[in-house]
Amino acid sequence: MFHALRELLAGKYSKPEKPVKDKEGKPITETQEQRNRWVERFEELLNRPAPLNPPDIEAAHTDHPIHVTPPTIEEIKMAIRQIKSGKAA
Repeated sequence: MFHALRELLAGKYSKPEKPVKDKEGKPITETQEQRNRWVERFEELLNRPAPLNPPDIEAAHTDHPIHVTPPTIEEIKMAIRQIKSGKAA
C-alpha cells in the first residue's frame, strides 16, 4: 500500500490496462479502436427492438400515505448529530 501511494505521489504510477477485444476475441491495442469497440458493444446491448410479447406487469400502487409535515427541530438536531458522527448517508 505504501509503495503504491509513493509511486502515485511521485507521478510514476500507471494503471494496468486490460485489453479490449474485438468480436473475434483478438485484442485491440489502439485507443480509438478500443473506444469504437465500446460504443459498438453498448449499442448492441442497449439498442434492441421491443419484444414481440412484452410481459404483463402491473402498475405499482400510488396511494401510499406520504407525510409532508416539515421536520421538527429535534429531528433536525438528530440528523446533524448523525452526520457529525459519520452515521448518516
